[in-house]
Amino acid sequence: MKKNLFLIGMFATALTFSMTACSDDDDPTPTPTPTPTPEEQDAKVLDYNATNAAAWGNYMENVARLLKADATTLYNDWTVSYKGGDSFADIFKAHDGRESNNSAFNALEDMIDGCVDIASEVGSTKIGDPFNTYKTDPEEALYKVESWYSWHSRDDYSNNIRSIRNVYYGTTDGTVNANSISAVVASVNPELDAAVKAAIQGAIDAIMAIPQPFRNNINSKEAQAAMDACGELEDVLDEDLRGFFTGTATVNTDAVLDPVVAQYVDAVVVPTYKQLVDANTALNEAVTAFRLNPSNAGFQACANAWLAAREPWESSEAFLFGPVADKGLDPNMDSWPLDQEEIVNILKSQDWSAMEWSGEYDEDDEAIASKQGVRGFHTLEFLIFKDGQPRKVN
Repeated sequence: MKKNLFLIGMFATALTFSMTACSDDDDPTPTPTPTPTPEEQDAKVLDYNATNAAAWGNYMENVARLLKADATTLYNDWTVSYKGGDSFADIFKAHDGRESNNSAFNALEDMIDGCVDIASEVGSTKIGDPFNTYKTDPEEALYKVESWYSWHSRDDYSNNIRSIRNVYYGTTDGTVNANSISAVVASVNPELDAAVKAAIQGAIDAIMAIPQPFRNNINSKEAQAAMDACGELEDVLDEDLRGFFTGTATVNTDAVLDPVVAQYVDAVVVPTYKQLVDANTALNEAVTAFRLNPSNAGFQACANAWLAAREPWESSEAFLFGPVADKGLDPNMDSWPLDQEEIVNILKSQDWSAMEWSGEYDEDDEAIASKQGVRGFHTLEFLIFKDGQPRKVN
């Protein structure tokens, strides 16, 4: 998730929850119940209806188109050519004297850094920001919860932690590959290997123990426990795992680490991005079909496709470096929060250029940030979901 601090507009649509799509322990009463602003009360455009149906479908399709394009760009950067040169996969594996990556250990550091960063983000930002804000402003805390339109927050966060597991295991299926960080650690320090695995699973379990939906249980003891578990995972990765490689000369060599780096690229990063392309292609197709023939079944198909496309993205957040960062593809696809006012303007104007920017990416450029806040997964999530369920056409 790219935290877009420039954009502060939030959706405050009236929420009436249903338990149909959720587990038995779901609380159907929103806590707190947001109060719509006067503009929102007057602007029927904030909900799908007969008047805005065509514009709504067009907006969905254009956001899905951009998601597919960004996913394809990211995959091609890693597998075909990055900035006109070798593929980023080859660049990363070669570490052939480039300033930022001139040894297999430098590549390993990038891998560990990515894992540390997402463990910290899940615990201190994705869960921690709403949790801490709740103490002084419960309503504002709700708006800090990522993926609350679909009630998919816990799944997003747990998939973020699974991205760490995938990096550590060298696979995407939960098995440990012989050419993995885990295998190298276990060959010298099996106790540390067991501790890293336990911390990863502990964070996943703690996140999934938060009562569903998270947006109704922000201030729960389970949310605090999940934050603590993510903090423990961050410490194990940043201190113990990093310290192991820094202080163990026998494993800190290209001969040992080159196969680990290659396995990471070929069996984790590239397949995850391929899945991202395929899932966003299917999402785009589902959205196009809905635009051409709006129906409740079509909204359901779009919701299913969005959930499927979301999984590989969240499972890639342990490697948010390289093209995904340099080209602004992370905030293109995953900016949060959204710019409510501009989304309403786009629905009215149908000006799709308001979502697109060009030139070199600069994360401090507010003009670029404003365009990123009206596209991506979360804009499409809002257009597809309401109260944790697919929207209805009637």
